[in-house]
Amino acid sequence: MNGRVIIDLTTMAGENTSVKDFYRNRSIFITGATGFMGKVLVEKLMRSCPHIRNLYLLMRPKRGQNVQERLQGILNGPLFETLRRDSPDQLTKIIPVAGDIAVPELGISTQDQNTLIRSVSIVFHSAATVNFDEALKLSVQINTLGTKRLVQLCNRMTNVEAFIHVSTAYCNCYRTDVVEEIYPVEPEPDQVIALTEWRDDKMLEQLTPILIASRPNTYTFTKALAERMLQQERGPLPVAIVRPSIVLSSYREPVAGWADNYNGPTGLILAAGKGVFRNILCHEDKVADLVPVDIVISLMICAAWRTATQRTDTIPIYNCCTGQQNPITWKKFIDLSIFKYCRLHPMDNVLWYPDIRCHSSSMINTLCVTLQHNLPAYILDTLARLKGSRPIMVHQQAKLSKAAKCFEYFTTKQWNFRDNNVRNLGEQLSPEDRETFMFDVTQIDWSSYLEKYILGIRQFILRESPDTLPAARSRMTKLYWVHKAVQLVGLIIMLCVFFSLLYFVLRIWGWIV
Repeated sequence: MNGRVIIDLTTMAGENTSVKDFYRNRSIFITGATGFMGKVLVEKLMRSCPHIRNLYLLMRPKRGQNVQERLQGILNGPLFETLRRDSPDQLTKIIPVAGDIAVPELGISTQDQNTLIRSVSIVFHSAATVNFDEALKLSVQINTLGTKRLVQLCNRMTNVEAFIHVSTAYCNCYRTDVVEEIYPVEPEPDQVIALTEWRDDKMLEQLTPILIASRPNTYTFTKALAERMLQQERGPLPVAIVRPSIVLSSYREPVAGWADNYNGPTGLILAAGKGVFRNILCHEDKVADLVPVDIVISLMICAAWRTATQRTDTIPIYNCCTGQQNPITWKKFIDLSIFKYCRLHPMDNVLWYPDIRCHSSSMINTLCVTLQHNLPAYILDTLARLKGSRPIMVHQQAKLSKAAKCFEYFTTKQWNFRDNNVRNLGEQLSPEDRETFMFDVTQIDWSSYLEKYILGIRQFILRESPDTLPAARSRMTKLYWVHKAVQLVGLIIMLCVFFSLLYFVLRIWGWIV
C-alpha cells in the first residue's frame, strides 16, 4: 500500500512534466521488441528520451542465437544508424531478458523476474502473433494468455505507473462504428483459454469458425479477448490500450519509409511493383485506414505519460487511425503507390509492367486471377522446367492468393474508428512534445508519404541500392512498350474475333450473301 501511495504522489507532482522529462530515470519493460513496431519503439525511446535508466526487452533465443546476439543483430540494422552514430552510449542501456510470451511465467528466470519487479516503471506490451490465419490455440496462447501472464507479473512490480497494451482497431470489426471503449466478447477469455487447453487441435480447427463468429480471423478475435481479459484481470494496474489500424512504414522517424516485413498491404504492393500481382478484390471508394508506424509509437509513448500522470478508474482506449481526420481511399492508395511511384521508382528485375485492377465482383476477380496470375505462372514454370531451372511461379502465386484472400475483408469494408481520446491527448501536449512525439495524422501528406513508402520497400525490404534506379527505370521503359504492344495485339485479336462472329451471324441471318 505504501508503495502505491508514493507512486500516486509522484504522478501528481509529474502531471505538468513534459513527456521527455517524465521518462527520466525510469526503467521500461517491452515485449515484442524484435517485431516491426517494437523496434521502432525501442529506437524512439532511446533517441527522444535520452535520460531513461534502462530498457529491458523480452526476447527469445532464435536460429541458434542467444538473446544478446539477437539484440546486437537488431541494433546493427539501418533503423539504429542515427543512434549508433550520435548516441552510442544509449545502446548500452538496452538489456535483453530471455523469455517467451507463450510459456508460463513468460519463460523468465526468477533472477530476471526479481530485477523487473524492483526496477520497472513503464511496460509496453506489443508482443503478438499477427498471422491472420494462425491456429486458434497458438493465437490464444500468445495474444490472450500471454497478456494475462504479463499482467500477473506486472501486478507483482512495486513501481509500475503505466501498462500500455497494443491491440488493433479491427478487434471489433463486426461493428462499423467503433468508439474508444472495450466491447463485450463471447465466450469470455478464460473460457476460450480453457477450451484450447483441453481440446485437441482437430476439434479446435472445427470450432474456430463458430468461436470467432463474425470476425474474419483468429487475430482479431484473440485481440478482442485480450482487451476483455485486461478489463477483468488488471487489478490496480494502470492500463491503457492503443489500437492502431493498418500499420505501414515510418512517416519520418528515424528514417522515412523504413519497414522490415511483408505484413498488411506491403507484400501485395511489392508483388504488384514486380508485375506479378495484377488483380485484387477491392472496393475502390472505401477508406483505407492506414497509419505510419512512427505515429503509432509516438502515441504509445505519450499514452504512457498520460496514464501515469492522470490516473483514472477506467482503461483509456486510443484508436490510432487516419480515417476520421485524414482519409485516403483504396483507389488513391493504389493510384499513388502502384501507378505512380512503383513506375517512377521501379524495383530491380521487374517481370512485367506494374498494373493492378480492383474488382468489386468476386466472380470477375476470380476469372482475372485465373487468366492473369495462375495461367502465366504455369506457363513460366513449364518453361523453367524445360530449361532445367527450378519452377517457382505457381508457388509464389499460391502465396499471393492466400495473402490477398486474408486481406479482402479489409479492402471491401469500411469502418468509422472514433478517435476523440487521441485528439484530446494531443491537445494536452506542450508544443515541444507535440513536435517530438508527433501523432497528428492530419499532417500526413499521402503523396509524399507513399513515395517514401515505395522507396522504403525497395531499400529496406528488398535491399536494393539507389544506384540501381537508372537501370531499373530503363528496364521499366522497355516493359512499358512491351506492355502496350501486348495490349495492342490483344485488342486486334479481340476485334478480329468480334468481326468474325459478327460476319458469321450476319450470314446466318441472310444479311450478307
